[in-house]
Amino acid sequence: MRLSTKSRYGLRALFDMAYNAGNQPIQVKDISRRQGISPRYLEQIFQAFKKAGILESKKGPLGGYLLARQPDRITVREVIEAAEGDILLVDCTAPKAARGSKKLCALSGRCVTQTVWQEAADLLSAYYQSMTLQTLCDRAAAMGVTREADQHLMFYI
Repeated sequence: MRLSTKSRYGLRALFDMAYNAGNQPIQVKDISRRQGISPRYLEQIFQAFKKAGILESKKGPLGGYLLARQPDRITVREVIEAAEGDILLVDCTAPKAARGSKKLCALSGRCVTQTVWQEAADLLSAYYQSMTLQTLCDRAAAMGVTREADQHLMFYI
């Protein structure tokens, strides 16, 4: 299984938000600079995350994007599904309703290898579900990844 840049970059961007901004709005240009991802592409990815209820946006000079929930309530599985649509390894393991117009495999239900793909997908799904943005933040802190101080705040005395 290969994840697209949409889910890989999306997860990096959401981690960046959780780690560097917490529950404060953050601008795409800041995430783009730190993560080396095109701001235009991030905007596209963020639209899918807004639709999935992972992100919210706030307009205005101090606006930007912010997480819709706390980092410990947003799972890696949710992020991947919002970006990719599903986390299936092969189409033949999709529930019948999700297959839509895709042709069913002639061996569906009688194929022993289908059980391998289904079990692997179930294991991956459980693993992704157990990982949250907070898990990634904790790992980053343990690795010594430094947080960038918010440079948008100015104090006048």
